[in-house]
Amino acid sequence: MKNLSLLILALFFVGSVTAQEEKKAKKEGYHFKTIKEVKASPVKDQYRSGTCWSFSTLSFLESEVIRQGGPVLDLSEMWVVRHVYSEKAKRHVRMHGHFNFGGGGALNDPIDIMVKYGLVPEKAYPGMNYGEKSHVHGELDNVLSEYVEAVIENKNRKLTTAWHDGFNGILDAYLGEVPEKFNYEGKTYTPKEFTEKNIDLNPDDYVYLTSYTHHPFHEKFILEVPDNWSWQKFNNVKLDELVDIMDNAIENGYSIGWAADVSEKGFSWRNGVAIVPETDVEELAGSEKEKWEEMSDDERQNRMYSFDGPVPEKTITQEMRQKGFDKYKTTDDHGMHIIGLTKDQNGKEYYKVKNSWNTDNKYKGYFYASKAFIRYKTMSIVVHKDAIPKNIKKNLNIK
Repeated sequence: MKNLSLLILALFFVGSVTAQEEKKAKKEGYHFKTIKEVKASPVKDQYRSGTCWSFSTLSFLESEVIRQGGPVLDLSEMWVVRHVYSEKAKRHVRMHGHFNFGGGGALNDPIDIMVKYGLVPEKAYPGMNYGEKSHVHGELDNVLSEYVEAVIENKNRKLTTAWHDGFNGILDAYLGEVPEKFNYEGKTYTPKEFTEKNIDLNPDDYVYLTSYTHHPFHEKFILEVPDNWSWQKFNNVKLDELVDIMDNAIENGYSIGWAADVSEKGFSWRNGVAIVPETDVEELAGSEKEKWEEMSDDERQNRMYSFDGPVPEKTITQEMRQKGFDKYKTTDDHGMHIIGLTKDQNGKEYYKVKNSWNTDNKYKGYFYASKAFIRYKTMSIVVHKDAIPKNIKKNLNIK
């Protein structure tokens, strides 16, 4: 009986210690300390629209204006979306429908629109002409898609001269007519005049980069993702170089436009972190390995993806990254804006990311992406050319 009592007491003690450790781990959470942060405009909400690419790159350009001593601007995302849709429709029809037509886009699109049409402030073109308070594009996307398909299927066997005017008429109805002139802070501007006077950025200063082995490094290639509808060429660099560029950018006051895959289990918007947990115990070392070996597979999975605090992460290689892209495990599904570099309580580095999903998560519209996540899931980035280290600029023949 005495031995039984001791056994029960021991089990109670072990259970109590385990419960305390789990409680402590749960309370621990993530604690981030800023290393460097770039100024950015307020967080916005793309709501139920596939327009992250417009929100992210315009946020990037707004930070560029601030960096150069300009004001905090609120640029119109829907102005860019409207013009991209119009340009995309022309290409879709010319391609006889064998083209990716929809609401998506790429990091370069807002800069291309800035060059061709200029940009405008949000108040000049809110793009909310359809009875909603937030961006809801389901109907608009479907109507535009059906329209261009009807044009392509045309039973007259030839196109009329009116089809593109009709397409733009739908955009006028939903997003609003394009203003030739508008008032901004007591002055009247055309879109091009506003861009020249208030934005004043040189589009040739911006460099698009990626990192994949199916093309030669230090050369440009058309990134083969559906939303790269304009067939923009990206500079191909080694993975370590890509991270060096990103670090160098933030450390020297430049932010980064970022396209990535956020469909991974390790991405948690609610918890505000994006990580790539190492679930293979054999890949761990020392005390870390001993700690995780004691758990069952289910316990390990639950702990790794609990987001209760830092966990061991995979070591991401160039080969792993390429495999993810080749097998459709890494897709171009979201555009964001990187504005800072931080460390967690264990000294591991993360990037601070501005998103366009409103401010209702843990970090008020921001989240923290680990370097493992960045290495694994980055599709492409855009930075100012002066943010690139000199040796890499030389390799890419960037002046």
